[in-house]
Parts: sequence; C-alpha cells; structure tokens
Amino acid sequence: MNNDNTPLTTIACAIVDDEPLAVELLASYVAKIPFMDLQGKYSNATDALRGISERPVDVLFLDIQMPELNGLELSHMLPESTRVVFTTAFEQYALDGFRINALDYLLKPITFARFLEACNKALQWFKMVRANEAAPAPAEATAASEPEPQSIFVKSEYKLLQIQLDSIRYIEGLKDYVKIYTDDAPRPILSLMNMKTMEQMLPASRFIRVHRSFIVAKSKIREIDRNRIVFGDVYIPIGDSYKQAFQEFINR
Repeated sequence: MNNDNTPLTTIACAIVDDEPLAVELLASYVAKIPFMDLQGKYSNATDALRGISERPVDVLFLDIQMPELNGLELSHMLPESTRVVFTTAFEQYALDGFRINALDYLLKPITFARFLEACNKALQWFKMVRANEAAPAPAEATAASEPEPQSIFVKSEYKLLQIQLDSIRYIEGLKDYVKIYTDDAPRPILSLMNMKTMEQMLPASRFIRVHRSFIVAKSKIREIDRNRIVFGDVYIPIGDSYKQAFQEFINR
C-alpha cells in the first residue's frame, strides 16, 4: 500500500484465481507494467482474505467463479481501501461487478492490452485519491466582509469543472463519490470525493446536510413530506441525527 506522502509511483496488487494458468498469465502481465507491484498470488478466496489482511494491497484482480467463497462474496469482505478488478469468463457477472463499484471488469481470455487499460484506470484512480487527500481544507473567511463564493471547482472524469452554487439542488454521497444534481444538467455530475470534503466546500449559509448521504440547497427546498424533502419524484430522507438542525433551519 502507498501510505506515505511521496508521489504515487506504484500500485500494490494481488491475483486471486483457482486456475493456475490464469494466475500465471496475469502475473506475467503485471511484470511488464512498471507501476504495478505484485504482492501475492492466491488460488482461493479464503487464502486471499488471510493474505491481504497481513499484506494489504491497492488492487485485487479477482476471479468470480471459485469454490466455497466466490469473488463477489470476497469483494464485500475486503478493506475499503482495496479496489477490485474482476476477471471472469462469464459476461453475465458484469452488472454485479459494477454494482459493487469495481474499478473494471475483464472478460477472459484477457489480452495484455485490455489488462494494461485496467491498470492505467487504477493508476488514475489512486492518483486522484492521493490528490484529494493532500488537498488542504478550504480556509475559513478571515473577514466578515469577504464575499461568499458563487461557484466551486470539482474533478469529474479527469476534468476540472466549475459549478455555480445557484444551480445545485442537492448532492448525494456514494462511498468514494458524490453525485451533484443541478438545474442545468440532465445527469448528475460525478466526482471522486467524500461527503465531508464536499460539505466543507459549500457555504453553510446556503446548504444544509440532512442525511449522511445527502446535502441540499436551502433555497431549493419547496416541499417536505413526512420527514422527506421532495424534489419532483425524488424523496430525500432527513436522518435522525440531522433532524434538530434541520428543524431549527425551518423555524428560522
């Protein structure tokens, strides 16, 4: 794992597959990629879980169909910092793979070009994670007269986007990502960021957190139905730990 403050140059990885030839093929691919560092090879999920707990990795190349404990089941037991690239001969598992936020899904037989593409995707992922972790928290206003920001910049699909605060309706947190719903875009903007960081970027005078997974723009609230904020056909719950602060806002 890359836990120091040096620039990210390598990604620790491991391979899990009950087919020895498949393991050796992927190991030979890893050896050709300078930024990949192979930390372990496992023939079953049980050994992999034990090995990763002792020697954590950034990325796990994980077969899905295995005896006793399959890859999908193992993926739910991994540390949050370990990302998964599924490898399988069965295309029907792709949807399940992406539902649990896998970095990629490789269909056997796996070519080196396709494997390299997945590794580059992993490299970009961890570079973005490292950049977000290293970014300083937004400084608090030092003077009462300092104007409030009217927009924020967020990273999305390797681009930096400027979003006008007036256009934001609400923000939804999804593990490592946030989805920013705006008035002027048909689809939400997806950004690699946690909700705490997102909350720090937004002025408290204009936004309020109402749930561990939701932040809403105060000026966009039009309807509240049984402890839920209504945006068209979307109902945003108000979490128990946020109800008092939300009620105080309503009373004001």
